[in-house]
Amino acid sequence: KLAAYLKETIDLDIEEDALIDIQIKRIHEYKRQLMNILYVIHRYQDLKRKSPAERHKTQKRVVLIAGKAASAYVNAKIIIKLIGNVSKVINNDPDTSKYLKVAFVPNYRVSAAQVLIPASDISEHISTAGTEASGTSNMKFVMNGGLIVGTMDGANVEIREECGEDTMFIFGCLEHEVASVMERAKQGNYPIDDRLQAVFQAIRNGEFSRGEPQAHEEFCSLIDKMCNVRAAGTWDGDRYLVINDFPSFIDAQKRVDATYADKAGWCRRSIQAAASMAKFSTDRTISEYA
Repeated sequence: KLAAYLKETIDLDIEEDALIDIQIKRIHEYKRQLMNILYVIHRYQDLKRKSPAERHKTQKRVVLIAGKAASAYVNAKIIIKLIGNVSKVINNDPDTSKYLKVAFVPNYRVSAAQVLIPASDISEHISTAGTEASGTSNMKFVMNGGLIVGTMDGANVEIREECGEDTMFIFGCLEHEVASVMERAKQGNYPIDDRLQAVFQAIRNGEFSRGEPQAHEEFCSLIDKMCNVRAAGTWDGDRYLVINDFPSFIDAQKRVDATYADKAGWCRRSIQAAASMAKFSTDRTISEYA
């Protein structure tokens, strides 16, 4: 059903044995759609380095990002533009398109959710620790049998308590660690992982600008500000600590691939997670108001 929907709405063909990886959120820097697309670029670069035989052993993945941005939120629109440009490059690369597809799904609405959410194998709930008040999309995905890649933030914490540690792929710094990360950054101790440096360089080289000068300038401005390492955690630098959490995000995605290879084990985790979500039902919340 998802494959037919994507073909009809955005003319995207997907491999039906691919892992479906979805992030549906309001587009906002703290929700870190930017980190997600930077990881997709890293995954693409990794695939490009592999031989055809090595690619054949790689877990296929379809990454779908959806959501809406406030009309005046410039950076959110730049991030959406970056996602769109990256998708055009990756999806049309004959070396890798069988193994990795990415798309921004436009006009997210209830009818789109009815197709996307039940189809997810994993969903991304990756806000910087301490920034998400609660969040509810994670609940919807898990109720439909999807597993979570996430930080210890918002409702992820409670979902993990109910469903069990092995149903989530947790990464990133904890809320109480954020202040010390920022303090170290002020001293110049805020290293940028080599893999992320390679992603930044590809963006600076215009590999995803598609000959659009304005887009190129906007993409470079976004990452150049992040690289002002002494200002990490502030609006003058990497405000939401993408650079800090990126290595552990890659590690979490490697765990996803390894776990998904055991289909029976994945199915067990999916059932365990969905069956543990009663606490988050409207029946319980309404009864507590009564």
